[in-house]
Amino acid sequence: GPKRPQDRVPLKEVKGSFLAPLTKPVKERGFGLTQDQLSKKVLVKRQDEEFELTHGSVVIAAITSCTNTSNPTVMLGAGLLAKKAVEAGLDTKPWVKSSLAPGSKVVTDYLEASGLLPFLEALRFHVVGYGCTTCIGNSGPLPEDIARAVEEGDLVVAAVLSGNRNFEGRINPHVKANYLASPMLVVAYALAGRMDIDFTSEPLGFDPNGKPVFLKDIWPSMEEIREAIGKTLDPELFKKEYSKVFEGDERWQALPAPKGERYRWDPESTYIQNPPFFEELGRRQVGDIRGARVLLVLGDSVTTDHISPAGAIPVKSPAGQYLLAKGVKPEDFNSYGSRRGNHEVMMRGTFANIRIKNLMLEGVEGGYAKKLPEGEVDFVYNVAMRYKAEGTPLLVIAGKEYGTGSSRDWAAKGTYLLGVKAVLAESFERVPRCNLVGMGVLPLEFLPGENRETLGLTGYEVYDILGLEDLFPRKRVEVVARREDGSEIRFQAIARLDTKVEVDYYQNGGILQTVLLNLLKEAKAQ
Repeated sequence: GPKRPQDRVPLKEVKGSFLAPLTKPVKERGFGLTQDQLSKKVLVKRQDEEFELTHGSVVIAAITSCTNTSNPTVMLGAGLLAKKAVEAGLDTKPWVKSSLAPGSKVVTDYLEASGLLPFLEALRFHVVGYGCTTCIGNSGPLPEDIARAVEEGDLVVAAVLSGNRNFEGRINPHVKANYLASPMLVVAYALAGRMDIDFTSEPLGFDPNGKPVFLKDIWPSMEEIREAIGKTLDPELFKKEYSKVFEGDERWQALPAPKGERYRWDPESTYIQNPPFFEELGRRQVGDIRGARVLLVLGDSVTTDHISPAGAIPVKSPAGQYLLAKGVKPEDFNSYGSRRGNHEVMMRGTFANIRIKNLMLEGVEGGYAKKLPEGEVDFVYNVAMRYKAEGTPLLVIAGKEYGTGSSRDWAAKGTYLLGVKAVLAESFERVPRCNLVGMGVLPLEFLPGENRETLGLTGYEVYDILGLEDLFPRKRVEVVARREDGSEIRFQAIARLDTKVEVDYYQNGGILQTVLLNLLKEAKAQ
């Protein structure tokens, strides 16, 4: 953490890894605080207690992820640590929203069999469900008083979770610093309640006699963990939970399911809609892209979470407004991930991450763009639809590692539906590049040593991309950027269609179109 999963931090250095970025500029992966803001504290009053929130307060502690919760060593280790913490008189801090979401019911079974689940529950780590929760951004809202305090003080609060990814804006919209840790450390940070602590020299808390309790005092040994595994882990647990997994319970069995060879689309459904991916099937004219406007200028390491968030749907966002218009109450919005069968929601959520930074808009964070030449700022979706109505093709410009993170296909689908014809970046992650090609969006790569800054591109230019009629793998194409004063910037870029098959995909409008056209061709030949 605190912003990327690849930024591994030794335990002794976690405190510094949080404090150092507080005053760094946002573009340098900092939090952009001034010296005056560092000491900000907000008092939270409840009926029976009061406490202060400050920068570094841990507001979410989640034992989550199907990956980490499948490891009985760390799960039973977390239970043993919780047991020792309770016995030492420690408790989870009142401002921490804690949860336990295993990927399997087997985890609950062996935690119960070991007698350790009650100790986790004593620290408010209750089983809230199975599968994707905080790990994918379904943390749910913070308590109202905590969220209000974070907003009032503009606090950089933290989440600690045993998840797989911690990209900006993924875990919770109020949480700017996110750390990935083992389930055992998740419990430890819930007890400490803050990130600016060095576990090697500072106590987690104090026992009833005022004696300091350090992490080393309650950390279970491998012998204790192995003993717990030996006593509780049994193949019968897996047989019990999975022998009838496809039958479902009574509620699952009671769900109405239509029959037939083809799905009957429900125009009123807000979860599944007939996507428009095949509307131009067989009619696509591959040629040069002319008169393109830039929708966004992005920096390095733009993740698929930035491009297509999976978590909560804000009420005021285009997706939220669409659902409201359909009669869906905000408490029933669910998440982007749950509504990925509805392109109307997902295209409105594309480039809508609350932490994405369009460098064309100085000092603005979130999914906004500027409509040119008028200069009006609006949500990315609204701006894209205005360009679409005018027949203006769109371009996205980015830095290195475009599309890092989850291999989320909607990052490409949504880009296509917004009318983006090409993405020009310094480098691409492998899967997102393939997904762009699969949707008929052209990945363009700057030549080595060149980028937006060296070429003097601002995003206010009008772009032509030439040489697309006779494509071949990794062809160098010409890009012409015309400034507002009429002057031109000419440079070459590599069309990242890396194989002949990818060239075919692009020319047909995508992989789905290619498959369908081939099936039609075969049917006609018979």
